Amino acid sequence: MSTTATLASRGRSLVGRRDVLRRNGWTFGLLGLLAVLLLFAKIVEPSYGVLAIQGLGTSVLPLAIAAVAQAVVVISGGIDLSIGSMMALTSVVAASAMYKQPDEFGIVVVIGVLALGLALGAVNGALVVTTKVPDIVVTLAMSFVWAGFALIVRPAPGGGASSWLMDLAVGPILVDWIPKATVVMLIVVAVVWIPIARSRLGLSFYALGSNALAAFRSGVPVGRTKWASYVVGGLFAALGGLALTASTGIGTPVPGPYTLESVAAVVLGGVSLAGGRGGVLGPMIAVVVLQMVRTDMTFMSIDTNLAIVAQGVILIGVVMFGSLLEIRRASR
Repeated sequence: MSTTATLASRGRSLVGRRDVLRRNGWTFGLLGLLAVLLLFAKIVEPSYGVLAIQGLGTSVLPLAIAAVAQAVVVISGGIDLSIGSMMALTSVVAASAMYKQPDEFGIVVVIGVLALGLALGAVNGALVVTTKVPDIVVTLAMSFVWAGFALIVRPAPGGGASSWLMDLAVGPILVDWIPKATVVMLIVVAVVWIPIARSRLGLSFYALGSNALAAFRSGVPVGRTKWASYVVGGLFAALGGLALTASTGIGTPVPGPYTLESVAAVVLGGVSLAGGRGGVLGPMIAVVVLQMVRTDMTFMSIDTNLAIVAQGVILIGVVMFGSLLEIRRASR
């Protein structure tokens, strides 16, 4: 009996591992690609080491959190083209409020900025739900509104950041090869996203993105759920704005490339643009992959403008591959 029970237990364990690999195969593939790119960087540039890894962690921090913000909205079947503008607005508000203030006051500022992010997302979501105008149109229009407010708050880069906030984004933790920014990002995202993803709200996000009509018939409040996805996206955008201030030490009113690059990271990270499929870990890894593609091309003395071309080619390939997979699933 014990032998039979042991074999059954091993069988269940093997099935469980295969299920994990099947569900997270894309993420594991991205991790493998990232490892290859890091190894290639070390081969091409032998001096690429500890300091470069720490700098990589700090530089990708804002964009990685922006990718999480975009992923939440896309999973719910929408898209938010105002992510970069919300990051800019929250960044300049934080930097202006923290400038020449005691470090303790920075905690109050962070709480206020997170509340601001929730409010910005709530406005976006309310407009999408009430007007019935496509998400892409509403959020594109709101990107100009939030960008304008950012320039009103601070017409040029400036301000400051509390020392403890900057310490969270710079330097190693435990060992020299582990950037503090990466650990902080993973902890923050896990603390916010995992409870949401495992709650009824998170399940509603996926249901709404998969099939809005079926979700409605199953009792999911479609309008409220879509609104909530933009609220959560706004919270992560505020976290991205704080990360931007922490990594640079100032507030930046110009939105930068965060919106479009967040969409690129979402695509490469395995989140379906149709909604209902994917997670937030893949897009975070995809951000690092895209950055390493640019870094490797720089080490090879290739025109950095071609890095943008390379990223576009990669994304086209990913979209085509994903479409082929969808066609195969539909034909079964």
